[in-house]
This record gives sequence, C-alpha cells and structure tokens, in this order.
Amino acid sequence: MDHHHVPTRRAQPRIRAEVATPERSSDTSASPRAQSSSVLAVILGGGAGTRLYPLTKNRAKPAVPIGGAYRLIDVPMSNCINSGISKIYILTQFNSTSLNRHLARTYNMGTSGVRFGGDSFVEVRRAGILAANQTPTTDAWFQGTADAVRQYSWLFEDVKNRNVQDIVVLSGDHLYRMDYMKFVEAHRASNADISIGCLPVDHTRASDFGLMKIDGEGRIVDFAEKPRGAALEAMAVDTTVLGLDAEAAAANPFIASMGIYVFRKDVMIKLLKDDPSRNDFGGEIIPQSAKDNKVMAYLFNGYWEDIGTIESFFESNINLTRNFEFHDPKGPIYTSPRFLPPAKIIRSRVTDAVVSHGSLLRDCFVDTSIIGIRSRIDKGVEMKEVLMMGQDYFESNEQRAELIASGQVPMGVGANSKLTRVILDKNARIAEDVHITNPEGVQEASREEEGYFIRSGIVVVARNATIKAGTRI
Repeated sequence: MDHHHVPTRRAQPRIRAEVATPERSSDTSASPRAQSSSVLAVILGGGAGTRLYPLTKNRAKPAVPIGGAYRLIDVPMSNCINSGISKIYILTQFNSTSLNRHLARTYNMGTSGVRFGGDSFVEVRRAGILAANQTPTTDAWFQGTADAVRQYSWLFEDVKNRNVQDIVVLSGDHLYRMDYMKFVEAHRASNADISIGCLPVDHTRASDFGLMKIDGEGRIVDFAEKPRGAALEAMAVDTTVLGLDAEAAAANPFIASMGIYVFRKDVMIKLLKDDPSRNDFGGEIIPQSAKDNKVMAYLFNGYWEDIGTIESFFESNINLTRNFEFHDPKGPIYTSPRFLPPAKIIRSRVTDAVVSHGSLLRDCFVDTSIIGIRSRIDKGVEMKEVLMMGQDYFESNEQRAELIASGQVPMGVGANSKLTRVILDKNARIAEDVHITNPEGVQEASREEEGYFIRSGIVVVARNATIKAGTRI
C-alpha cells in the first residue's frame, strides 16, 4: 500500500513556540491518542459537486480518485486515524454508492460500522433514503453543512457517545495533512465553545476566501465572505497572535477559514436545536453565534486545498509529482488494499511522475503525470501533465486483441497518441494516433456525446468514454 505526504507548494512561515496550557479534559497528562475517546469526528460527504462535473456524474465528490490510488475521502479518514480519533461518522448524500463501497472495503465496515475495540467506531450515515432514489427537490436532501449534522444530532446524545466532549466537523473533499488532536488541544486550552481552522493568506489570495478578524487573543470578532477593496483591507489582522513571526505575519495579514471546526458537544447541540432555519455552519450558524459564544481561530500552516473545481483538482494532482515525498510513516494516507502487481515499465522515459500498481507502460514518454492503477500506455505515446485515473479491472491481451479485431478500442492510451493537460477518468479508451492538446486554447466546452469536456482549458475525458483513432481535440 502506498502512503504519501500531502503536497506543499510554498515555503511555510515560521511558528513561534508557545507554552502548552491545560485542556478541559480532566486527564491532562495523557497523550492525544489516549484522550481521543472524548472526541468524535463528523465527515461531511458534500453536495452535488457540479463544479467537478463530469467527474461527479456518477460518484460523490469524496469518492473522486486522486493521486493514482486514493480517493479524496481517504484524506480526512487517514487524518482521523493518525490523530487517534476512532469515533467517526460519515454523512453521505449525492451519488453515494461508490463512496459507501470504498469506505466499506477500505475501513472494513459491517452493517454497524467498523469497530476498533471498546466504544470506538466508524459509521456511515446516509440522508434518509438511498441517494439513487432522491431528487434535488426531495426534503430528504441535506440543506447545508449544519442541516446534515442536525439530521443526525441525536447520535451525539446516544449513550455510546456519553463521554464525548468535543466534535470535529470535517469536509470530505479537502486535500491536506493535519493532526486533529492538536486542533482539539488548542480548542480546549483556550476554553473555546467553537474553534475554526484557518490559513494565513496574502493579498493575492485573500479575496478567494471567507475571511475572519480576530482580537489580541485570537478570538474571532468579524467575518467577511470574499471581500474586495476597502472591505478586504478592513479584514487585515495581526497574525503574530496566532503564532507567525513578524516577517511571515507582514506577508500574510489575513486569515481564511478552512471550513473545518471543533465544537463543544453541548454547544453544537444547542445551536442546531435553537434555530432549525440555519442550515450552514460557515455562512449562518458560526457568524451568528459568535456574539454569544467564544469562537477562536486555530492556525494551520501547511498545505491545504479545497478540491472544488476541475482546475484546482487537476493542479493539486499534478503538484503531487513535484514538491513532496509520498511516504510518511508517522502519517500514512490509507486506501483500499487491492493486491495488484507492481507497475511494469518497458523501454520508456518517465520523469516526475507517479505510476500506480498494476500499470503497464511500453515504449512511451510520460512527464509530470499521475498514472492510476491498472493503466495501459502503448508505444509511441507522449503524455505531459496528464491525470490518468486508471481502470477498474484488467483486460487480458486476448480481450484487447479481440476488441481491436472487431474495430473497438481497448482501455488505456493507444499507440502514437499525444496528450497534454488532460484528465482521463476511469476506464477511458483512447485509440491510436489521438492528439488531445487543445492547441486553440479553448477554455470551456461540453461535448458529452463525443466523450469529453473542457474546463479551464483542461480536457476531461469522461468515465468509460471512447475517443476514436485519429481524433484531434
């Protein structure tokens, strides 16, 4: 099984050392793992993922493959496990079949969830009826992040969660590595009701985020959604309060919400029950409750990416080839064990690439690309900045020969094809002598009947699509 670091794109500001203060938990001498029985995590499966279409046509956002062998949901799940948090609920909704299947295979869930021993568990909860039978007008849909948690808030008051003090709310479609228990420890040390994970950002990126303003103790006193101009400048803060040194604070005078939270359990339950019309944490519940509750900022100073668009998803994958090490024994990223043979590379040139298990590359050139499991790349192929998600199953040489003899196209990339800045979804079939390079620089196009889309200049070949021999895109 491959494990990897989440990538880092930029030099990290220096953090000032601080003295630890006692937690709310009565046992302050215990390790984070020992204390994590008092922490519960909720991972939100997200909405319909329209900005990631067609990758989300038949799968939920957290089930989208990433990094050759993983799925987005593996990131928060692995962070929880590596943080020692073993009480985990996952709320799924849109196109959740493949997500639920992956969770069941990877984390060994039975009908009542995977058990770690004692009162630890991972449990998947869906919104009412099966997602396949829902429509966007059905009341069973979650109406927002808070509404999703509200519909299952009774679980937090269940007897098996009687010892839970704090609830960590996470998204299933972010890319980062984080020790959540350090987040919880800071939350408890500050005696906060709610803590919000935040990033230090500079002027160039600040308007892309929801920003927060803090006082001299790190308490959040104001919120602004993607402000510009004078409104943006009004949100500048002294980020040395959160631990940055003076130089880093001057370069990053804004703090942006990551969309991850720690709530005291009693505070969360009260907020969810008091006003059922508030359906979103970031846009409604937290800004409106900041006046009556202590809401603190927690600085996260590593790489973090919200995989919300085709462009951010593509760039995040390509960055996996450049700036980091995959293996981290202290914080592995887990995924489904597939028992595949090693990749086989024959007379090929491969530079700055990730090649996953079960792949076969023959007489080809691959540069700055992610090659997913069971991928097949034939002779004469040239690929640069390509995310190839791979195949769900192998095709034997005999099956491939039969397909070619009958005028059909086997899975993988056919001989002498050239691809640049392309996403190939699962089981894509690229015939011989296909060029997908977008030479005219088209930014947006939908050619679903032809098997591809263009989003932000990136060509996306749909799942199970076939691109005929000689095609030029």
